[in-house]
Amino acid sequence: MASGASSAPSMERRRVRSAWWFLAPSLVMLALVAGWPLARTFWFSLTDANLSEMGEARFVGFANYRELFADPLWWQSVWTTVRFTVISVALETALGLTIALVLNQRFAGRGLLRAAVLVPWAIPTVVSARMWGWMFNDFYGVVNEVLINLRLVEEAPAWPADPALALWAVIAVDVWKTTPFMTLLILAALQTLPDDVYEAAQIDGARPLRVFFRITLPLIRGPLMVAVIFRMLDALRVFDLFYVLTSNSNETLPMAGYARRKMFELQELGAGAAAASTLFAIIALFTAVYLVAARVRVEPEAT
Repeated sequence: MASGASSAPSMERRRVRSAWWFLAPSLVMLALVAGWPLARTFWFSLTDANLSEMGEARFVGFANYRELFADPLWWQSVWTTVRFTVISVALETALGLTIALVLNQRFAGRGLLRAAVLVPWAIPTVVSARMWGWMFNDFYGVVNEVLINLRLVEEAPAWPADPALALWAVIAVDVWKTTPFMTLLILAALQTLPDDVYEAAQIDGARPLRVFFRITLPLIRGPLMVAVIFRMLDALRVFDLFYVLTSNSNETLPMAGYARRKMFELQELGAGAAAASTLFAIIALFTAVYLVAARVRVEPEAT
């Protein structure tokens, strides 16, 4: 008995060691591809590096971070990014869940409709932004034409140029493009649900709305949260949609756009690296909080 009990921990240790050996090549590549550039960016954030002066950069400590946190434009970009993330991800989750529930039903042409839903996601982001930029044009855009014909507006608004409307235009484009991603992940989760649970609910006479909230939603909560966290991490680092649609104006400047402006337009490499490092820290902190919350939520269920 003692030998059998002692062999179990040693076997577990061998499993863990083998797992680390299998992961080692991926970890090394990740360190080279992501770790080294990240470390260099953080180092530049501690210097006064400037692209216009190619001399030796001087170490300035956290001076760039103090200037960053004192800049009102930075906090405006943070607020813009947070609003964009919360609103767009909420809409994409609601629409993605609705479309996935429809596509999960059995009807003629379901396969063709599933493929058609993925078309917006397959279009490159820059192409989508440029296409919607034309559609939002205040002179010949089809969006304003429809709104005027429906008598919803009297004059054609300049969507990307108006600070009050530009953010909503970007959110609309992002929702149109990324909802298929949420639909795909949620639909994959719905496909794994057992049919016997729904058959039992149908026998018990449960209404569809009750079945959704008591059976479907709890069963897909895990995959749904994974889809939400993926989208939120991607939305927090958004750049291309804002840059193409709004020309990176101050009123609609995201955090990634702020870092790019500091680095390349103003050529302040140190200040831009500080903004980029702060953006990375925000995303990493958000991910860590989510993982801890998910672990706390799962452990009581396991016990």
